Amino acid sequence: MKFVLTHTLDDAAMQYLKDNDVTVWIADSADVPSYVDELKDADALIIRSGECRADVMDQCPKLKVVAHNGIGYDNMDVAHATELGIACAIAKGSNAQAVAEHTLAMILAFAKDLKNADEGFHNGNWAVRDAGRSFELGGKKVGIIGVGGIGRILARLCEALGMQTLGFQTGDYPAAQKKEEVESAGCIYYDDMEKLLADSDFVSVHVPLNPSTRGLIGKEELACMKKTAYLINNSRGGIVDEQALADALNADLIAGAAADVFTTEPVTEDQPLLAAKNFIGTPHSAALAKEAKARMMMMTAQNCVTICTGGITPNVVDMSVYEHRRPV
Repeated sequence: MKFVLTHTLDDAAMQYLKDNDVTVWIADSADVPSYVDELKDADALIIRSGECRADVMDQCPKLKVVAHNGIGYDNMDVAHATELGIACAIAKGSNAQAVAEHTLAMILAFAKDLKNADEGFHNGNWAVRDAGRSFELGGKKVGIIGVGGIGRILARLCEALGMQTLGFQTGDYPAAQKKEEVESAGCIYYDDMEKLLADSDFVSVHVPLNPSTRGLIGKEELACMKKTAYLINNSRGGIVDEQALADALNADLIAGAAADVFTTEPVTEDQPLLAAKNFIGTPHSAALAKEAKARMMMMTAQNCVTICTGGITPNVVDMSVYEHRRPV
């Protein structure tokens, strides 16, 4: 078997591929179309960063799986891949703990006013301690949009601090199932996202980026939030309208916001949130805890070997591909 990797995996995952007789070609580049010739005889493509679109897939007759070394799948044309019999795999659940903890860290940073306190401390402003901006989290409400693997862990962490957890599910499936998912995570179920926005002291977004979630939080949704509330987006950049969020922050329509993900990455100088008031940003690093990285890489390698040897893994975005996948 031949696997093409946009970037190398860690030692354990690379050893796993070697043990399974995989020949590896490493591009060290996110520009997948630039090495399509290497992909033409490859069985698998593993993406750390970059995209695999329809025009590339059409030139790769042996390709059986495109795997993202992560949990998102907006960098793969899933519908076209499935039509061709190519499985799109993700490292489902591998970084859930890391992202949930990162989200909680952002919540705590706002509650304890850490950004302003640290800046004041380093600038010799001891009086910043009397600003009166910090508060306790006990009794506060956190609205979780997307109560999946990450959202469920976040709910548990927040409940341990005495917070109330509210949940809303996106997606086109029965309300009864959504309610069961939310309540099984210990959250109060909301079938109206705007009502959740209005009731929450913190709103945290944990949904995949797809046509139905792109622009999910915009000007109108932000207007539903309390002026004392905070928005956190550690899912995908396109889910929140960044200009609308920057405008809301600068107009004091909400108290603050944090994000680990952005529409354009790395961010450019025209990113409106760079200059926005009360904003905390991190460079898409929430999932990069050492333990999570190791799980992601090994799971990605295992997904590809399983699929390329005729096996079935549940970590495929569209399971219908198994009905007509390419032969081993």
